[in-house]
Amino acid sequence: MKLTENFLLQEFYCKDGTDIPAELIDNVQELADSLQSLREYLGESIFINSAYRHREYNQSIGGSSRSQHLLAKASDIRLLSYNPIDVYNAIEILILRGDMKEGGLGIYDNFVHYDVRGTRARWDFRK
Repeated sequence: MKLTENFLLQEFYCKDGTDIPAELIDNVQELADSLQSLREYLGESIFINSAYRHREYNQSIGGSSRSQHLLAKASDIRLLSYNPIDVYNAIEILILRGDMKEGGLGIYDNFVHYDVRGTRARWDFRK
């Protein structure tokens, strides 16, 4: 199922192949819409390392029990031509412009976490 011009629902499935529950599809759509804005702004494909996670999978990888991934509101992303700080900064700009929803934004060594929780949260877990 196509969510936006550049994102398919399957890209947001749990990494063990589990579908997203029907009651969470609206969350995925909201996330995809924001990521589409980032895709258009940077002009490059976005690779989703992780999006929806069911509780068992989340526990198996040491994820937080309050993770936005459990609600299909979060994505860990990377782009080939941009380093994580550039992606992080682009998301901040788009949030300020109103083109992406306010939410959680975290920077890691090799990816950026972005979620559509609706309230501001920021962290830096680079080594």
